[in-house]
Amino acid sequence: MGKQRELPEINASSMADIAFLLLIFFLVTVTMDVDTGITRKLPPPVEDDTKVDFNQRNIFEVLVNSANMLLVEGKEGNLATLKDETKTFFLNPTNDANLPEKKLEQIELIGDVYVSKGVVSLKNDRGTSYEMYIKVQNELTRAFQEMRDELAVEKFGVKYDNLTDPAKQEAIQAVIPIAISEAEPEDIGKTK
Repeated sequence: MGKQRELPEINASSMADIAFLLLIFFLVTVTMDVDTGITRKLPPPVEDDTKVDFNQRNIFEVLVNSANMLLVEGKEGNLATLKDETKTFFLNPTNDANLPEKKLEQIELIGDVYVSKGVVSLKNDRGTSYEMYIKVQNELTRAFQEMRDELAVEKFGVKYDNLTDPAKQEAIQAVIPIAISEAEPEDIGKTK
């Protein structure tokens, strides 16, 4: 019989290198879904305990209780009409004494215009669902976006997002600031 040949060994030392390179490849090429949130510019921190007085007519109260019921100005509200109610409140087109005050201001690129002193006060219960909270936020944001779009079309002929001149965007923001005040969640209850 003959002499048996030895089987050559497989060099496994480079297997770790290949596995490491594959791991790096997948980490670099795979994209992760990043959750997006609601864009809000937070106010600067308050340095002292100065109390700000608001005229009650300038505040549009929106409450969401633990049962996800919407209360607008102390009455049962409807998500479908919240945007239009917010616009009517903020713009006060009929100069109603129960709606917010307006102040005549000179805005560069726009001229003399009445600026609302209105503020939307949003408060939710600790038990409010995240879904309902986002729906309310979306409707309030849509109201301000529509007001900005309408003013931009009236003054500059294009919607707010299509304005390429930052000065024009700032002018629209000066007339229609996103005036939403969010209070810390608390226990509002099921009915008010």
